[in-house]
This record gives sequence, C-alpha cells and structure tokens, in this order.
Amino acid sequence: MRVLVAEDEVPLADALAQGLRADGYVVDVAHDGVDAVWRATEYTYDVIVLDILLPQLSGYEVLKRIRAAGVWSPVMMLTAKDGEYDQADALDLGADDYLTKPFSYVVVLAHLRALLRRGRPERPPVLGAGDLSLDPATRNCHRAGATIELTARESAVLEYLLRRRGEVVSKADILAHVWDEYFAGDPNIVEVYVLRLRRKIDAPFGRSSLQTVRGAGYRLRESVQR
Repeated sequence: MRVLVAEDEVPLADALAQGLRADGYVVDVAHDGVDAVWRATEYTYDVIVLDILLPQLSGYEVLKRIRAAGVWSPVMMLTAKDGEYDQADALDLGADDYLTKPFSYVVVLAHLRALLRRGRPERPPVLGAGDLSLDPATRNCHRAGATIELTARESAVLEYLLRRRGEVVSKADILAHVWDEYFAGDPNIVEVYVLRLRRKIDAPFGRSSLQTVRGAGYRLRESVQR
C-alpha cells in the first residue's frame, strides 16, 4: 500500500514515515503544499495523510486541487487545528477523516487501515447536471458560467434533486429529505420551491431541466433547451 504523508514538520514526517515503512507501507513525503499537489496528481496513492498548516499551499487548498483534478484517494487530515469549524471545512472539502495532534501512532495506523478498507469510490464534492452545478458545502450554484443565488432551502431541494438526477422523486420524498418526515405544514410548499428553482436555474437560461412528471413528482435532467 502506498501512502503520501504531507507534513512540514520534518522530524514528525520522518517519524511517521519510518513507522509506516516498518509496518509494510510504501511512503512518500511532501513538506509543502505545492509538492503535495504534484505528488498526489502524478502518482497513485492508496491513502493520503495531509496537514492543514503547510507552506506555499494550505492543506485545504491541496485538498481542493486534488479533488478538482479527480484524485479520489482517501484523505486523512492530521493537524494541530482542532476547532470544530476546521474539521467541518476539511470534511466538506472532501476529506475522509480528521485527527488532531498530538496523536498516538497506534490510533493513526488504525484509522489508515479503516480508510484502506473503504477503498476510494468517486465522491465528487460538487454535484452537477449538464452545465448546472451545486457545491452543497458552500451552496455555490452555477449554470453556464453564471452564479445563481439560492436560499438555504432552495439549495437543499436542488441538492436532493441533483443527487437523484434523472430519477422521478415524489413530493413526499422531497418533504421527508428536505424538511422532515414529521412536517405538518402544507405539502404544496414543495411546489412553491420547485417553481422558485425553475425561475432561477431554468428560465434565465432558456432551459427546462426541472420537469414535472404528472401524478408522480419531479425529475431533474441534463440541460434541456426549450
């Protein structure tokens, strides 16, 4: 198994690499973000151990760039930053695990084994259908290069439809996943939000990708010209 360790503290990186090699792993080490991006995109790794506070490019930026380049190797953040927002940002950007320093090598090794068992299925952080895209973490939405401003609820409805792209989803499905199964309001609220989305993601671009399937629900398809 090949591991990339991106850590700017040389003694720590060397100790971690030495331990992993003793346990049978093949280890490459990068001491800055630029080198980490280059190695991660040039070679294939079974898992990447990534610090956040790297010189030249932060671990966050490294993560964004390698995911944008289609690198889906499991990433474990190993960092001194222990704030809850630090962890949330890393996971939203595509990290698979997060451990804080100081750490136990035994625990690091156990986490690496868990990541290796999961493998590396493609998990693009940005959802899309044709030229429509949505980043669920930031709620940034774009179509044909234009930014679309969405409310939190509009974004949630669009996210659910994008995750079920091409499928017919019922009004009840949308209510259960975007509101909750105990929602006691008017179920026609779904129609209101679908109409709002059409006005934002379709109408200005001459599209009809968000369709009503009579008697069944709604379906989001690839970009369809009117």
